[in-house]
Amino acid sequence: MKDNLSQNKITSLQNPKVKEVVLLQEKAREREKTGLFPVEGTREVSACISSGFEIDSVFLCDEILEEKPNLKGIAPEKIFCVTPQVYEKIAYRSSTEGILAIAKARHTSLSDLGNILKNSRLNPLILVAEAVEKPGNLGAILRTADAVGATAVIFANPRTDLYNPNLIRASLGGVFTQTIVCCKSEDAIDFLKQHGIKIYTAQLQDSVPYYGTDMTEACAIALGSESGGISDIWRKASDRKILIPMLGRLDSLNVSVSASILCYEALRQRTAK
Repeated sequence: MKDNLSQNKITSLQNPKVKEVVLLQEKAREREKTGLFPVEGTREVSACISSGFEIDSVFLCDEILEEKPNLKGIAPEKIFCVTPQVYEKIAYRSSTEGILAIAKARHTSLSDLGNILKNSRLNPLILVAEAVEKPGNLGAILRTADAVGATAVIFANPRTDLYNPNLIRASLGGVFTQTIVCCKSEDAIDFLKQHGIKIYTAQLQDSVPYYGTDMTEACAIALGSESGGISDIWRKASDRKILIPMLGRLDSLNVSVSASILCYEALRQRTAK
């Protein structure tokens, strides 16, 4: 890239800002303490900025960066150019297009979600992931939620922090485009019941095929962890227990695949109606 976007240059691996980024990449506790998190890649940084997240700083590597990113609204003093060696040090993955940003975390509460529901004319479609641990699965769930136009995603009893670098990358920016609430299962269930939202739990026991369920009404599709499935508290709160028929010898689908199948059935029904 021929033109520098910043007069600020970082060449030393010992620079305090380099050490700060490394800590944020590696330590969930540091992200929680500071309220900051790293975002890598042109698509992800663009989604973060366009979704209104406050940007603390941006790091660019001219030797890797292929095109000038849209950093409109970012103060020049927050933009730093770094050498390839420095970028390799601060990047979680080396092939992230030469752009990394540090953003301020934003958390949505159930109360905030309630306000969103009040202002919506559509029957809500909410996706619930209870105690799902793998960032890749959570990221894929967020991509599905974005694709079907889900109202919100609830991470109940979360096992991974929302701004885990792997989760952000796996979501392809979906962590920024979606309304996401992290809360306890009990609180999520109370909220859904109070707002008249049907709870459909994905489970094998005492359940019926998903395609026989009306998903055009206000509903929440709840899926459990990779190992244990949905917990008893959700089973007891369920308005309808649904399953995805499987004719092979295995009795389990990846949780993100299950989320996609069920969400697209809801979209199919709503589109047809």
